[in-house]
Amino acid sequence: MINEMSETILNIYLIIENDRVVSFKAKAYESDEGDNEKIAFLKSRVRPDYKAAYVFDAPQNEKGEFMAYKSFAKLEKRGMQFQLFEEIFSKFNVPENPLICVTPVVDGEIVEV
Repeated sequence: MINEMSETILNIYLIIENDRVVSFKAKAYESDEGDNEKIAFLKSRVRPDYKAAYVFDAPQNEKGEFMAYKSFAKLEKRGMQFQLFEEIFSKFNVPENPLICVTPVVDGEIVEV
């Protein structure tokens, strides 16, 4: 039985190749700890979770081109990156404004932030 205070938290990976966001990966957990503990837990799981995470398609424009990472960064600065994660949130049935840890993976290398 899931604790009523528990929430789904996510490790999300931005898969970046040649400065383009080509896919996302995500791994979900249930946690009822405080936000600081949740963040610490997700950060501790960044490397082990990467291989086991589910793969999701990244958006493409009408020409079939993937979004430039700098465009993603602009959305992030405006707090709008969550729009790109809607499929992930739907898959894991998470509420609005979930606690997430976003990690870039640049040309196959995990960049821990």
